[in-house]
Amino acid sequence: MNQTLLRIGILSFICWMSLLMDLGAGCGRDVGIGEKGKNTMPLRDINQVMESHTKELMSLQGVVGVYVGQLDSGASCIGVMVMKKTPELEQKIPKTLEGYPVKIDETGEIKPMK
Repeated sequence: MNQTLLRIGILSFICWMSLLMDLGAGCGRDVGIGEKGKNTMPLRDINQVMESHTKELMSLQGVVGVYVGQLDSGASCIGVMVMKKTPELEQKIPKTLEGYPVKIDETGEIKPMK
């Protein structure tokens, strides 16, 4: 009986610790760096942010697409596809948009299928 209670206690402890760690991980929401180097929390959904900035990004010479993607860390990001990644283009494309990180991908020219 005592061993059963001990096992239940250990399992309960493990479950609570797992729950607390999951909740703690959720509190560490993706944060970007704003204009003046201050952390900014995204206020809008990433899809809304992407949609509202697509026109300005697509107007940059060499940008061929914009999408919602993921960084290697698993964090959501706004992806910008460019024909050729150049230092000039990297300066024109912001590092973050409304708190979301921006990732630049060199894809070459993108043409519609015939």
